[in-house]
Amino acid sequence: MTRFDRRRLLATGAAAIGGTAVGWGSRGVREDTGGPRSGTSADVMEASGPTGRPTGAETVDFHGVHQAGITTPAQAHLSLVGLDLLEGLGTEHLGRMMRLLSDDAARLSSGSGALADTEPELAAEPSRLTVTFGFGPRVLRMLQPAYDPGLVDLPAFSRDELDPAWGQTDVVVQVCSDDPVTLAHARRMLLKDAAPFATTRWVQEGFRRARGTEAEGTTMRNLMGQVDGTVNLPAADHGRLLWSTGAASGFDGGTFLVVRRIAMDMTDWDRTDRVAREFTVGRRLSDGAPLTGSAEHDEPDFAATDATGFPVIDPASHVARMRSADTDQRFLRRAYNYTTPDGGAGLVFLAFAADVEKQFVPVQQRMDELDLLNEWVTTIGSAVYAVPPACAEGDFVGREMLGWAPPTATTPADTAVGSGADTGQREEGDA
Repeated sequence: MTRFDRRRLLATGAAAIGGTAVGWGSRGVREDTGGPRSGTSADVMEASGPTGRPTGAETVDFHGVHQAGITTPAQAHLSLVGLDLLEGLGTEHLGRMMRLLSDDAARLSSGSGALADTEPELAAEPSRLTVTFGFGPRVLRMLQPAYDPGLVDLPAFSRDELDPAWGQTDVVVQVCSDDPVTLAHARRMLLKDAAPFATTRWVQEGFRRARGTEAEGTTMRNLMGQVDGTVNLPAADHGRLLWSTGAASGFDGGTFLVVRRIAMDMTDWDRTDRVAREFTVGRRLSDGAPLTGSAEHDEPDFAATDATGFPVIDPASHVARMRSADTDQRFLRRAYNYTTPDGGAGLVFLAFAADVEKQFVPVQQRMDELDLLNEWVTTIGSAVYAVPPACAEGDFVGREMLGWAPPTATTPADTAVGSGADTGQREEGDA
């Protein structure tokens, strides 16, 4: 098998950079030539995208039928937070926390500071900020009576090497934005208000290409260079395969979330030549097209053979193992890349489905049984959550699940237990 020639790459790359240095300098880094300085209209156009308008003011409504951050086109940055309720606290305390966090999320996603926000200026550019909440199995079991919308624990997969540090939590908070400063501020506000009720088990940071780098709708690439998520759940199937209906009172319009933290062996992947990489995945790295096709969204031809009679797409390749004749074995993918300070890399894989057992588990089992890509990827974290529907203005996410009465004029949503208070209420303007 042909190996990738690293020396030739370096030599060719150096020549290419040398041959285009002037163009690269003029487009990528403004040279001091006495020409226009930073702040000119040309600079603004480069910084703000093709329309010339900043995108920081763009908002996604927190209220509605379904929670934002699920079918919302994926933002550039993710902060996924796993919370565990403090010892001795029950659903009454969880309801108070959700009341508070829902109010925070509604304000922050609209570009306003949270109540008692000491840095509201950092919230002024929401950049499509979304905050999405989900509840783990223990929370559903502790409700009286136990609440069963259809959430199931994942079965054991033989290839998983799960680290409890990335394991199941009571609550998950998915925070996404196109701006990392906005994201960091929103997460800080949410964690500060959650602190009297819960501890933070983990925070999983993730990223995609910066918005505007590629055309809207371009399939993301993971850090192995693969086009990741070509086959995703189309909007026409959301009603049947994404949103829950009739499973439990107060859960219509909700969904289920599977979180899988996948570590990549980049060191060994770097030693693997391009032919072997494409053979493993079953797609070309250049454009994501199946090895039997010419464009990314071409349908793979698993019956096609080469001149020697072997399948062009190996039956053990990743694309072949992920496919099923059962069209219900699909789900909404929303993955993000991650890196670690020690040089690690991987994927925060998020899957949303109306029925995890029927839609997600069979796909994962096929990968667990056989997938050439398993040589380079290992799942090190796993969790599942019930994601309630969104709430109306003045309400909070999960209220019906938790058995709280509807809000009234005497119990406004912007009145909730705040940090440092046991039984008091937080009013707008309180410090």
